[in-house]
Amino acid sequence: MKRTLITGITGQDGSYLAELLLDKGYKVYGLKRRTSTENYENIKHIRNDIEFISGDLADLSSLIQAVKLSKPDEVYNLGAQSFVADSWSQPLYTAEVTGLGALNMLEAVRQIKQDARFYQASSSEMFGKVIETPQTETTPFYPRSPYGVAKVYGHWITVNYRESFDIFACSGILFNHESPRRGIQFVTRKVTDAVARIKLGLQTELRLGNLDAKRDWGFAGDYVKAMWLMLQQGRSNDYVVATGKTHTVRELVEIAFTHVGLNWEDYVIQDPAFMRPAEVDLLLGDPQKAKKELGWEPKVSFEELIKMMVDHDMQKYGQNQ
Repeated sequence: MKRTLITGITGQDGSYLAELLLDKGYKVYGLKRRTSTENYENIKHIRNDIEFISGDLADLSSLIQAVKLSKPDEVYNLGAQSFVADSWSQPLYTAEVTGLGALNMLEAVRQIKQDARFYQASSSEMFGKVIETPQTETTPFYPRSPYGVAKVYGHWITVNYRESFDIFACSGILFNHESPRRGIQFVTRKVTDAVARIKLGLQTELRLGNLDAKRDWGFAGDYVKAMWLMLQQGRSNDYVVATGKTHTVRELVEIAFTHVGLNWEDYVIQDPAFMRPAEVDLLLGDPQKAKKELGWEPKVSFEELIKMMVDHDMQKYGQNQ
C-alpha cells in the first residue's frame, strides 16, 4: 500500500486529491493545522479514512515529525494562504506560508525521506503581467501580487531541491480550477452562491470588480489527476495544467444567471472596491506538454462547471434547480 502525505487536505484540491488516492488504495495522511475551529466540510464523507497529523507549514520541526510519522511515498504540498486578495493585507504571512512553507516541506523530505516523490502546487498567478500568450512551462514569470511572488519562490525552490539533492520533485503550474468546494471568497463561487441567493430572494445584488479579466478555468476534480500523474513518471518535471481556453468574468456571470432564468445585468454592480491594486488581465495556459507526456485531458467544460456550481448552491439553500 502506497502512503501519501497531503498538506492543505481540507481545501478544495486536497479533498479531491484525497478521494482520488483513497480510490487507488493509498494510505492517506493529512497535515492539519491546529485552529480553534475545525473545518472538515470538504472531506466529511472521507474523514474517517484519513489519518490526520498536526503540523504547520511555517514550523519545520512539525513537518519533520509529520514525515517521520507518515513515511510517505508521495508528498503533495497544497497548503498555502491561497486567496490572492488577502495577500496584499497579509503579505508577510503569505510569504511565510505560501513561499517558505514549500521550502520547509522540501527540507523535511530531504532530511527524513529523500526518496519520497514531491509535488509542489505552483500557480498561474506566477505569470501575472504575462510576457507571452499562451503561457507555457518556459514563459518568464512576472507576478503581480504577494501571493504570486510567494508562489514563484515555492516553484524555484522546488526546482533547486530537485537539481541540488536529486529529489523527485515536480511543480504543477495550475491555472484557475474551481468546483462546488471552492471557498466563497473566490470569484467563481462568489458568483454562483450569489446567483442562488438572488434566485431564492435572499440577496438583491452582486458586487464585482473587473468584469473583463480573462482566466483559463477548469474543474478541480480533473486537475488533481494531473498532480498524481506527474508523480508516476520516470523522471520529475514541471507542467502547465490548463484547458487552453479563456473566459471573462462577464461570461462566468452570464452563464450562472442564465442557468436560473435571470438577466445578470439586472443584479450585477461593478464596484471599484473589488479591483486589484495590480490587475492580472489575461491568463491562458498551454497544456500541450501535460497532454503529451502525462496523457492528461480536462473532461469538464467551463459551462458545465459553472452550472454544476450553481446547482450545488441552489441545493445548499434548500431548492433543487
